[in-house]
Amino acid sequence: MSLVTVKFGGTSMGNHDAIAQVGRIITDLRAQGHRILTVVSAMAGVTDQLRQAARSAATGDDLTHVDIVNALRARHYETVEQLASDDKIKKATLEELDMLLGNLNTMCHSIAVLREVTPRGMDLIMSFGERLSARVLAAHLRDRGFASLAIDASELIVTDTNFQDAAPIFEETNRRVQEFLVPYLESGSLPIVTGYIGATRDGIITTLGRGASDFSAAILGAAINTDDLWIYTDVDGILTTDPRIVPTARVIPALSYGEVGELAYFGAKVLHPKTIQPVIDKNVPVRVRNTFNATHPGTLIQPQAEITAGAIKAITVIRDVSLVSVEGQGMVGVPGIAGRTFMASARAGVSVLLISQSSSEQSFCFIVPQGSTTTVLDAVRRELRYELERRDVDRVWAREDVVILTTVGAGMRGTPGVAARVCGALSARGINILVIAQGSSEYSISLVIQSDEANEAVRALHELI
Repeated sequence: MSLVTVKFGGTSMGNHDAIAQVGRIITDLRAQGHRILTVVSAMAGVTDQLRQAARSAATGDDLTHVDIVNALRARHYETVEQLASDDKIKKATLEELDMLLGNLNTMCHSIAVLREVTPRGMDLIMSFGERLSARVLAAHLRDRGFASLAIDASELIVTDTNFQDAAPIFEETNRRVQEFLVPYLESGSLPIVTGYIGATRDGIITTLGRGASDFSAAILGAAINTDDLWIYTDVDGILTTDPRIVPTARVIPALSYGEVGELAYFGAKVLHPKTIQPVIDKNVPVRVRNTFNATHPGTLIQPQAEITAGAIKAITVIRDVSLVSVEGQGMVGVPGIAGRTFMASARAGVSVLLISQSSSEQSFCFIVPQGSTTTVLDAVRRELRYELERRDVDRVWAREDVVILTTVGAGMRGTPGVAARVCGALSARGINILVIAQGSSEYSISLVIQSDEANEAVRALHELI
C-alpha cells in the first residue's frame, strides 16, 4: 500500500462542485489501496479578502471587515449545505466555522482599535482561509462515510519567527509529524491538513509565504516518507509557456528537479519555488495534475532529466523588474565594489534576481523587483558614495522597461549552439538583447529585453521547442 500526498489549490477548492470533485479524487485513490495525506489551500479569493479585512481595519475602519466576514460566512455555510446531508455533521461543522469566523471578527476589531497590523498579526488573520476550507472538505468526506478530520498545520510545521515568510525547522517538524499525524494515516483515516501555515516553537501562527501550500505539502510529504507527491491545480500540468501568449503551448510530460527549480524561480506560477526542496534528498517523484481533468497524467517531476531533441523545454517571463547598472572606468581592478553593492541590496531587504558583468570590469548590472528600484539605488549610492565622489564609479542608475526572458531545459548543458539559436531567433524578429546570463547549472539561459517586446520574444523562442 503506497502513501500518496495530494495538495489541492484555491481553484480546486473554489466552490461546492470543485470540492466534491476533490472528494472523488481522494476516495478513488483510497479505493485503489493508497493511504492519503491531503493538504489544501483556502477557497479561491479568500486569502485576498482576509488581507483586505486586515488592511482596512488597520486604517481604523471597523465596518469593512464585518462585511467581509459575513460574506465568508455565507460562502462557507452554503458550501457545507451543498456538501453535507447528515444533520449532525452539518451542525457540528457550521458551529466550528462560526467559532473561527467569530475569532476572525474579534481580531480585526482589535486591529481597528489599534490602527495597526503587525506581520505577526497579519499571519494570524491570513491563516483563517485554510482553516475554514480544511474543515469543509473533512466534513464532506465524513458525510460520505469516511473517517476524516481537519488538522491545522500550526500543530505540525515548526518554523522560525520570520512572519509572512517563515522557514520550516525540519527536525522538529518531522518529530511532530511522526507523533501526531502518522498515527491517523496508519489507522486508515483521511487527514486534511491546512497548507500555507505553521507556528513558532511557542505556538504563534506563521505563514510560509504567498502561494506556499505546495511547499507545505512537500514538507509534510517528506516528513511522512511519502511515496508520491501530487500537486492538483486547474491546468493539465506545467506548460511550455504561458498559453495566453502562445495558444499552442503544451504540457511538458517530464521535468527534472533542476529544471522545475529554474522554471519556478524564473516566473512559472504552477509550483511554489521552494516546493521541490524538502523532497530532493528522498527522491520523491512529484506530479502536477488537473483537478478537473483527473485522467490526464500531468507533468512528472523526477530526480533525473530527460533530454529532448530541441534541448529547450520551456520559456518563462518575469515582468515588473528593473535593470540596475553600476558603471565607471575607475572600477577596473578595484576589489569589493560588486560585493559591497550586493550587500547594500541585501541590507535593504531586496533580492537580486540576475547578475551580469562585463569582462572589462567597467560595469556590472543586476535585476531587482521594480517596486524596490528606488530603495536599491539609494542603498547602493550610499554604500559607494566615496567611489562616486572620486569618479571611480561614474553612475548608478536603473531602467524599468525590461523583463527577464528565460529558456529552460537540461539538454542545453551538452548541446552546442543553443545560445546561438536563442539569440538568432530574437535577432530575426528585430528584438535587441540588453543582457545575457547563464547559470552554472546550465539548465537555463536568461535574457533581459525591453518589456514591450516580451510577448513577441516568447512566441519566437517557442518555435524552437
